Amino acid sequence: MEAAIGVVGGSGLYSMAALQNVQEIKVDTPFGEPSDVLIYGTIDHTPVVFLARHGRSHHLLPSEVPYRANIYAMKSLGVKYIISASAVGSLREQIKPLDMVIPHQFIDRTKNRIATFFGQGIVAHITFADPVCLALADVLATAAESIDLGTGKVRRGGVYLCMEGPAFSTKAESHLYRSWGADVIGMTNLTEAKLAREAEIAYATLALATDYDCWHEEHDSVSVSMVIDNLHKNAINAQKIIQATVNLITANPPVSEAHTALKSAIFTDLTKVSAATLDKLGLIIKKYLQ
Repeated sequence: MEAAIGVVGGSGLYSMAALQNVQEIKVDTPFGEPSDVLIYGTIDHTPVVFLARHGRSHHLLPSEVPYRANIYAMKSLGVKYIISASAVGSLREQIKPLDMVIPHQFIDRTKNRIATFFGQGIVAHITFADPVCLALADVLATAAESIDLGTGKVRRGGVYLCMEGPAFSTKAESHLYRSWGADVIGMTNLTEAKLAREAEIAYATLALATDYDCWHEEHDSVSVSMVIDNLHKNAINAQKIIQATVNLITANPPVSEAHTALKSAIFTDLTKVSAATLDKLGLIIKKYLQ
């Protein structure tokens, strides 16, 4: 059972109403269990795999999400494109709550996560200048622009700052991130993007603005109730956008440099690597085991 398209749902997006012929799939990986069972189904006859990033009951902190297991599980089911939906805070006046952003860049402020499949005898250095697949991001933006979002608007490009969490930013931090040129702030997507690139999966983010973080003097500082309220408002639009994106990918699968990301990235002579490590990473590197 395989699907070329995977969807990772963040806060507020724990299921996909458009999925039909749904089946739950439990996947065991060398990196532990994924956040939840993977949901296999079809959207307009196209096979799609859905995974709730924090679990369907939202029981995982951003730092507790088993990112390696999640991406590995997607890879094991044949996923070549991942659409990530994620709640974010806005760091810009012009990005209002309920707007949608398709970021092209990330800044990493995480510190307690493993963000690579490699090690234990294999060294690989992926290129990451463009951390999302720009071809897939363009398809996602085109799909978003085709949907009536009500008061929300779509922004192509931008910088997503990925913080550790789970606490929201201090005001000093929020102003610092603005001075760095960051546009939105979240707690999950950069880790996924790195691992997806290592797994040679094209990855793009649909960032759903829920609040103005805490920098905006004329708006209340971010609260859980505010975020949840706007998440519910965003969920329907996000699902419409994802459905439209699936149809566009099916009609014309984008060519992605991510699909050959390891071609020049592996520094280690694989003939010298232990059998145990080769077995653990076989799914990721199998086409380079010549």
